[in-house]
Parts: sequence; C-alpha cells; structure tokens
Amino acid sequence: MTLPASSRLQFSPDLNICRILNGMWQISGAHGRINPTAAIQSMFKYMDAGFTTWDLADHYGPAEDFIGEFRRQLIATRGQEALSHIQAFTKWVPRPGKMTRKIVEENINISLRRMNVTSLDLMQFHWWEYRDPNYLEALKCMAELQTEGKIKHLALTNFDTEHLQIIIDAGINIVSNQVQFSLVDRRPEVNMMRFCQEHEIKLFTYGTVCGGLLSEKYLGQPEPGVFQLSTASLRKYKNMIDVWGGWKLFQDLLSTLKQIADKHQVSIANVAVRYILDKPAVGGVIVGAKLGVSEHIADNAKVFTFCLDAEDIHNIDVISNKSQDLYHLIGDCGDEYRR
Repeated sequence: MTLPASSRLQFSPDLNICRILNGMWQISGAHGRINPTAAIQSMFKYMDAGFTTWDLADHYGPAEDFIGEFRRQLIATRGQEALSHIQAFTKWVPRPGKMTRKIVEENINISLRRMNVTSLDLMQFHWWEYRDPNYLEALKCMAELQTEGKIKHLALTNFDTEHLQIIIDAGINIVSNQVQFSLVDRRPEVNMMRFCQEHEIKLFTYGTVCGGLLSEKYLGQPEPGVFQLSTASLRKYKNMIDVWGGWKLFQDLLSTLKQIADKHQVSIANVAVRYILDKPAVGGVIVGAKLGVSEHIADNAKVFTFCLDAEDIHNIDVISNKSQDLYHLIGDCGDEYRR
C-alpha cells in the first residue's frame, strides 16, 4: 500500500506529516488492555503503510514509552536514517498553579527521555483553568526551551479562540491547536477556523469519527445503553450526540453518510474524516489506533481515494442544520473541559 501525495502536508519547513494522524489515546488504559510487543509491531505496520505521524500525550499511559521503544527498534532494524520518516506529537497537561522554568523544563525532559529524542517535534500544551494566568508563563518557558532546541514547534490543545488570541498577542509563536471537530461537533466553524486561517495556525482534529460511532456498526441500531458503551471514547462521544440532537437524528446522519459512502465505495468513517479534512485550516485528522488489537489501516487509506462533491456536502449540511447549536450550549472549542 502506498498513500498518494495528497495524504501528506508540509506542516513546517522541517516536518512533512501524514494528514491522518495515529491517535494514541486508545492505549491510555481507558480502552482495554494493550500488549506492548504487539503494539510496537503494529506501529511498524502503520509506518510502512504511510501513516507516519503519531499523536500522544504525557498522560496517555505508556504512549511516550511506546514511541521511545519504537524508535529504538527502528534504529536497530533499519538504521538511524529511518527515524526521519516518523513524526511524534506529544502534549503536556499540567495541573494549574505556579509555573517556573525549572518545573517546565523538568516535565519537558521527562517526555524527551521517555520518547528517546533530543528535541520534541511538536509540544501541544493544555491548560485546565483560564482564571489561572500561569499558562502564559508556562508557554514563555517553553518558548525559551524551543530556542534552546528541546522543542521544535510549540502548539496548543483545546484552547478557545479568545485565549489563543491572548497567547498570540503575548508574542508566542503557535503553529497548531488540537480541537474536537466532527460532523456532530462543528463548533470550530464559528470562530476558531477563521482565526487560524488568518494567523497561519493549523487545526488537528480529534473525535472526528466520534470514537467509532460514526460507522456502519451503529447504523440502524437501537440507542446503546451505558453498559454497551465499552470504551471512554464511546461514552464521551455518545454524550456529545445526546446534546447535539439525540440518537434519532444521529441515525438520519448515518443513513445519509451511508448513501454517500456507497456512492464513492468507501466507509461511513471515511466520509466523516474527508468532510473535516477538507475544511479550511485543518492540517490533519486524528484517528484512534488501538495498537495490537484492531487496525484500520486499509480503511483509513481510502480517505485519500475520493472527494466529496457539492451534492454530498449539501446532504450532510441538511442534517447538521437540524441539530442543536453546540457553540451556544457548550461554548467555544475546549470549553467542555472548563465548565
């Protein structure tokens, strides 16, 4: 399998990435057991298929350790040069409170050590409490570490447009913001997308297939109960669907997506990803990889085999227009984490 050139993005002068990122939240422990040996073997399969870009975090269980071991095995089996073909984007998610250069550097050093790197490709910073302004101090310290070479690029996770503006105004160079963005949650279209376009900031989106709910598996099925939602992802995105418009409207969305998918000979998930991938400012979509348990490599590759036409987009938007206004109900991107 060889992915087409359209699967790649020159994200920065030194980073050429796959536009479908392999999400590692699913190895965090909230989605069942993961066998480390099988997981690393699976990482080789993803890389060889062209899915070379990984999204992880300091709190995603052993995710940073898996990257470190993957890099060691890659060097051992294919040589040092092979490392240039993979990209690993991590996150730092500290508790709010006083931020000093020492605190910031110690935490960055932990990620460097776990991932077996001398410089982090992309550090995506999350902050839980806007009323605590220490996030600016943390980012300023990280900018210093970037100047010193420990971080290549500085980014954000789940920041809203207002606070992204504050950070930009503080003179901190941000290259991306990771946000929830899907056919169910279209809040980035209100303010975030336009702001990022204006400031040349890319969006990396998660929740784009709603933890697997945007798939044939749930088409025509009765509404699942809490005990049928076996993973943290399913529970999280089922709650979002409830606020968005409920299970009946979601079935209407799945039916529409199925018609479009059949037309293009792809899957419902492919259509859901393609729709968001084509949005302005979107650099890539994060699709969960349950390493060593289930793989969607062949299906993910189909995202790059088709384009949605005007009729497809219109039919999807007809359903979206019947839903609740999540921006009004929840707030801007990431506000669900700060309610």
